[in-house]
Amino acid sequence: MTSLTDRKNAAISRGVGMTTQIYADRAENSEIWDKEGNRYIDFAAGIAVVNTGHRHPRVIEAVKAQLDRFTHTCAQVVPYESYVHLAERLNEITPGDFAKKTVFVTTGAEAVENAVKIARAATGRSAVVAFSGGFHGRTFMGMALTGKVVPYKVGFGAMPGDVFHVPFPIELHGVNVEQSLAALKKLFAADVDPARVAAIILEPVQGEGGFYPAPAALMRALRDICDQHGILLIADEVQTGFARTGKMFAMEHYDVVPDLMTMAKSLAGGFPLAAVTGRAEIMDGPGPGGLGGTYGGSPMGIAAAHAVLDVIKDENLCERAEQLGGRLKQRLAAIREQAPEIVDIRGPGFMNAVEFNDVKTNLPSADFANRVRLIALEKGLILLTCGVHGNVIRFLAPITIQDEVFAEAMDILEASILEARA
Repeated sequence: MTSLTDRKNAAISRGVGMTTQIYADRAENSEIWDKEGNRYIDFAAGIAVVNTGHRHPRVIEAVKAQLDRFTHTCAQVVPYESYVHLAERLNEITPGDFAKKTVFVTTGAEAVENAVKIARAATGRSAVVAFSGGFHGRTFMGMALTGKVVPYKVGFGAMPGDVFHVPFPIELHGVNVEQSLAALKKLFAADVDPARVAAIILEPVQGEGGFYPAPAALMRALRDICDQHGILLIADEVQTGFARTGKMFAMEHYDVVPDLMTMAKSLAGGFPLAAVTGRAEIMDGPGPGGLGGTYGGSPMGIAAAHAVLDVIKDENLCERAEQLGGRLKQRLAAIREQAPEIVDIRGPGFMNAVEFNDVKTNLPSADFANRVRLIALEKGLILLTCGVHGNVIRFLAPITIQDEVFAEAMDILEASILEARA
C-alpha cells in the first residue's frame, strides 16, 4: 500500500515544505491525533494560529451558527454587519488613542501587502525599510521585505524595488541598538532619501527570525525617526498578536504606537482571516476599490474572530500566557544547568524560545536544535525550529493548554534536550 508520505510527494509541489509527516485526523485544544491514532502534544499551534486551542467550543459554535445563515457574499458586493462590528472592535482594542479604520483580507502576507499599499497611497512615497531576519510573507512584496534568503527568496528572481534592509539588533549575535540605528542613518545618507520612504516595518518580536524581541530603545528611536521624516511605522503583529505575548498585542509592551498594524494567524482561531488597522486618515489613503479581495473578511472567519476576542477576554488568556511563559522559562533555566548548549532563553508572555550553540565551537548549532525537535516528535511533542541560523526552538502551544498536558510536555522537552546531548 502506498504511504501517505509517498502520495504527498507524488501529488504536492516540493516547495510546500512539511515539517512533520504526521497526518492529522482530529484535534482538540492542545492535542492532535494522526490517522494511525497516535497522540501528539501540539507546541506549534499551526504556527501561532490556534492561540485559543484547536476547536474551541465557542469558536466552533459561532462558525456553525454562521453556516446556517450564509457562507459568502463578497463583502465588497453585499456587506454584512458582523464585518463592520469586528472592524469596530479592532479599532477599539488596538494601541493608539486616535480614530482608526480597518480592512479585512485573508492571509498575513496579504495584510502586509495591503499595509504597504496603504502607506504608499497615504504618503505619496514608495520606499520601505525592513530588518534583517524579519519575516513578512511569501508573496513578492512579502519576500522582498523578509530578511532571510533561504528558503524564502532563493530561486524566485528579482525582488520588487525600493525595499531596503538594516540589521536587527540582537546582542547575542553582536548587533546592538546603536549599531542598527547607525546602519539606518547610513542607509538614509547613502542609498535612499528619507523623504522618499513611505514606511518602516518590523515585527515587535521576530518570528521566523528567531523570537528576538525588539528592544524598547529601538522602538522609541524608530518612532522618533518616523515622526521626524514623515515616515509611517508599521508593526507586523501577524505572529505576535492576540494574547500570545501576554498582552492583546505585542506593541502594548512599548510606550510608542504604530501608524499601521497587520494581524492574521490567531485572529480567527483557525479560520483564514487577516486585517490591517491604522490611523483613519492613513487608512483612507487608497481610493474606493483599491483595497479588498473576493474572500477578504469571510463570514466564517469574521464569526470565529468575534468568538476569539470573547474567549481571550473571558478566559483571561493574556494573564494565562504570562503564567505559562514563566513556567516554561523557569523549566528551561533548570535544564540549562545540565545542557550547556543552551545559550539563551527568551520571549514575552507565551512567545518563548531557546537557542542552542555547539559547546566546542560556541557557534549556532542547527544540528542540535533539530535533534531535539526530532527526539521530541518521537516522544509525542511537536516543536518548531526557527532563526536565521536554524538553531532556535520556538514554543507556540495554545494558551488554553491544560495544566497536566503542559506538565507532560515539559517532561518530554527536558528528556529530549538531555537525550540530544548523548
